[in-house]
Amino acid sequence: MQDIVKAVHSWIIEAGEQIKDNLNKEDLLVETKSGRKDLVTEMDKATQDFLIHKIKTYNPDAKILGEENGLDQLADWSGQVFIIDPIDGTMNFVLEKENFCIMIAIYEEGKGRFGFVYNVMKNEFLWGGPEIGVFNNGKEIQAPKNIALSEGLVGLNSPMLIHNRHHETQVSDRSLGIRMTGCAGFELIALIKGQRAAYISHLAPWDYAPGGVLLETLGLKMANIAGEPLTLSGRELFVGGTPKAFDELMDLMNQ
Repeated sequence: MQDIVKAVHSWIIEAGEQIKDNLNKEDLLVETKSGRKDLVTEMDKATQDFLIHKIKTYNPDAKILGEENGLDQLADWSGQVFIIDPIDGTMNFVLEKENFCIMIAIYEEGKGRFGFVYNVMKNEFLWGGPEIGVFNNGKEIQAPKNIALSEGLVGLNSPMLIHNRHHETQVSDRSLGIRMTGCAGFELIALIKGQRAAYISHLAPWDYAPGGVLLETLGLKMANIAGEPLTLSGRELFVGGTPKAFDELMDLMNQ
């Protein structure tokens, strides 16, 4: 167990250094996927390829679910599965040069075993799982306070607040405030550290699986908008939070 944690930790740190080396590259290739706001760069693809090479060297039989290069679907969850988000927050990476993460989850026989979330520019690395607890830069952390919506901030994306399809304005009014960062990893770190009461967004498996392992290890809650377990397939409306805030969100957003 410790060997795999140490190995993945070292791969992600190395990948982060490669990204930093290319952060201000003038001829960085930036493309779009589903639309003009859905960016992918050559570094997203290169980082995923680098991590896959490390994974396959470590375990040739491992399965991969990754955001880039046509690896975004997985039918068979038996054995060991690595879920990779090579650069979570690509828009931030391109335009802000900060507030982006590298993330990996390890699932075994369909269950989350380890999660790794690395805020590259802040050098803040959270990892752990149900067998070992959760660590922030090597220091074990405990579950955050079980605060209600009225006692904390909520991470949310701007289209959800603008369109208000699930009573997001009521969520905003109930909370102490809304924060929009454009990076699921950033928001999940904040939730784990007690800097958020909740986080709501439309997410793919690589966006929520790594942080999700850590959330559930600490007793935080996550589900889709119907309160059902997330499916690890396609984009879903992700709702996560402290137990109190999560229950409030289920009531508010399903009126």
